[in-house]
Amino acid sequence: MTEEQTLIAFENAPIRRHFDEATETWYFSIVDVIAVLGESVNPRDYWFRMKVRVKSDDGLELSTICRQLKMKAPDGKMRATDCPNVEGLQRIFQSIAFDSYSHKITLKFELV
Repeated sequence: MTEEQTLIAFENAPIRRHFDEATETWYFSIVDVIAVLGESVNPRDYWFRMKVRVKSDDGLELSTICRQLKMKAPDGKMRATDCPNVEGLQRIFQSIAFDSYSHKITLKFELV
């Protein structure tokens, strides 16, 4: 793994990230972020269902917020994953709503 593709730890959980030198922008694996924040058993499935829900509810394509980047998966293979930049993560964080009954995170994306 190079300096441009490194892991960071948030609450002892790894989050994959990539630094694009041309634009000087960090990108983070949204599946990893959801795994940490949502404590989801299957964050990849959660992300898929959320994309479908956001598109049907708001008509928003999440591809406008995330880029597909190849990152090393837990099995060691390079796989494409959705990655927002810091601004995209801020949009996500600003719209996180915690359900106090189920303790699950519902993420709603909105264009600012």
